[in-house]
Amino acid sequence: MGNNTYQAHLFVLQGRYDKAMVHFELDAVVLASGEKTYYFQDDHSHPFHAYSGAQQWLPFPLSAETYIVLQTGQKPTLIWPVRDDFWHAPNPIPEGDWQQHWNIILARKTDKWFSHLPKQTAWLGPQPMTFSTPCDGLKAYVDFDKAVKTPFEIQAIRRASERAVKGHIAAKEAFLAGMSELDIHLAFLQASQQTATQEPYPGIVGINQHAAVLHYEHKDIQQQPNSLTLLIDAGANEHGYASDITRTSVRHNDDFSALVDNMDTMEQKLCNNAMSGVSYQDLHQETLGGIARLLHDHKICSLGVEEQLAKGIPQIFFPHGLGHLLGLQVHDVGGHQIDREGTLNLPNAKAPFLRLTRQLEKDMVITIEPGLYFIPMLLEKMQAEIANHGCDMQKIQHFMPYGGIRIEDNLVIKDDLPENLTREAFAS
Repeated sequence: MGNNTYQAHLFVLQGRYDKAMVHFELDAVVLASGEKTYYFQDDHSHPFHAYSGAQQWLPFPLSAETYIVLQTGQKPTLIWPVRDDFWHAPNPIPEGDWQQHWNIILARKTDKWFSHLPKQTAWLGPQPMTFSTPCDGLKAYVDFDKAVKTPFEIQAIRRASERAVKGHIAAKEAFLAGMSELDIHLAFLQASQQTATQEPYPGIVGINQHAAVLHYEHKDIQQQPNSLTLLIDAGANEHGYASDITRTSVRHNDDFSALVDNMDTMEQKLCNNAMSGVSYQDLHQETLGGIARLLHDHKICSLGVEEQLAKGIPQIFFPHGLGHLLGLQVHDVGGHQIDREGTLNLPNAKAPFLRLTRQLEKDMVITIEPGLYFIPMLLEKMQAEIANHGCDMQKIQHFMPYGGIRIEDNLVIKDDLPENLTREAFAS
């Protein structure tokens, strides 16, 4: 990634934080990557993920106990941890042109690097130190702007998408070869060149009924003798920026594969409708209507679209939200914020799990991920609570062994058609 792109990225971030420091009358802000945490009564640490507010500033993954000091009119200062440690690999400062934009201070844990900071210094990140000034509202103020990505950030997500797509292609081949969920996941990891702890989130690999578990967390070791469906939701990482891609593959050309094809067509239409100025909540409502049409067209539900929507039938088969902001966190921050002051626009009762309620803006990066699942618990609830639901339970029983469908793309929002990073990566 070019130095000019990174320099422009820093310029945008410095402008955002300078504005925040003026707004809150601060002299400095410290961003902390965080410290390692450990399993209970164990010396084995959890996988470390740096605080996104700190990671946003550097073009490489940040380690624990790294700090960034921001002051108006000055280069940012990087406090780099020096560890006298023969148990672990060394922690050298990465080389590169990025260094010319920084003041770099090497510090051991016992060093008082913060002793010369001005009095009005705020802290963002875990484990705030006693020297920091409490500043309610600062986190929401900077989180709001993270939704709009710089060209540096978009390029990082593009590269993460390209790596993840290589993994998805390998996973589909492994599924068609009859491999187990574990082997499919290993094929994904190898092709995307990452370990399981380096994934931006634990990859979901569900065969058959497991595809109906939204966050299915297991990986069966045994091969399925009659594998019909594979749902894999898995991404990759570049400089801490995530991709988040889901594909549903089928083994046979049958009525379920026709349902998958129609879902794919609907998903692409939703993607094309995601433009700046559009309400994401309206897109979610459009999705519910699309699910109702699929249910009707495939004779799963005899009710018309409007009656299904009135009775909440689509939510039985599509219980989650349409998608979310994407960036340094898979479910990126600020999805419910409508201003820098932290005012929230929470989802309504018809879409309680919707993670994004903002109006879309140019250069936001979002996911679009409609689904259609045959979930026993929700179907039982429907039969118990919704009179005259119009659903063909025999047809539903026929589809139960397939589990479900989810198709997810990553988009860069534009003033007209969005840039679909996922489809571009598959096409190349």
